[in-house]
Amino acid sequence: MRIYMHWDMEGVSGLFTREQVWFWEPGVREHIAEEGRRLLMADVNSAVAAALEAGADEVIVCDTHHGGGNIRLPEMLSNPRVTYHGRSRLCHGTKCRWMPGLDETVAGLMLMGHHAKAGTANAFLPHTWMGDWADFQINGQSVGEMGIEACYAGYWDVPVILAQGDEAACREAEAQFPGLVTAAVKRAKSHDLCEGLDAEAARRLTARKVAEAVASARPAAYKPALPMTVSIRLKTVKAAEAAAQKPGARRTDEFTVERQVERQCDVVQWIARAGLE
Repeated sequence: MRIYMHWDMEGVSGLFTREQVWFWEPGVREHIAEEGRRLLMADVNSAVAAALEAGADEVIVCDTHHGGGNIRLPEMLSNPRVTYHGRSRLCHGTKCRWMPGLDETVAGLMLMGHHAKAGTANAFLPHTWMGDWADFQINGQSVGEMGIEACYAGYWDVPVILAQGDEAACREAEAQFPGLVTAAVKRAKSHDLCEGLDAEAARRLTARKVAEAVASARPAAYKPALPMTVSIRLKTVKAAEAAAQKPGARRTDEFTVERQVERQCDVVQWIARAGLE
């Protein structure tokens, strides 16, 4: 059994402040950013070990937060059954592959360290993909990054089996993907601040949930009907104008663009060059 762990950072154990996560912003103190990275790496190692102990034959780890580059591979659990992708895109020449290693041989997708979609109340750092995206819809259904990633995986019939993050993210995942396992390790106090289990307790909870997800029956993959209409509502007219220049895009109102695609794996390929080329 091959398990794919797609790691974001907002939902990582013991990580409670904006400064620990959005480390590229002006004024972030390096030791706080480093603390965030250490928490991420500890979470990854713990969850991978739990999956292997629970019976996974192989675990694929992909670092997706801000494109990746947050985990230092020499410090990660070394095991021939674990494959690390330190970046969320693997490029060979002009060809790039989002979520490298994800294909029909994967039994389940785990969305680790994730967050709720843009506009979600009582959530820690909610957003969807880009800061200027106000909403993202697939065939008229509003989804967040978890929905986008699940749709991409659905092209290969890979189901989402676990989501880890704050309470709002877990509620979103439970509503969209019936039958998955969730690990809520924190709750929002405000947009930029959260509270919850200490890091070690949260990792123990997540390890139990990872083992449960590995052992559970597989839910159905998320496969929106084709052809698939993807629409993005932007926060500014300028951003909408730029998005409308993408091949095949159609502007439906001042702030919204849409496009029809023929494969689930093309859900964001047309707008962000993230997909199967």
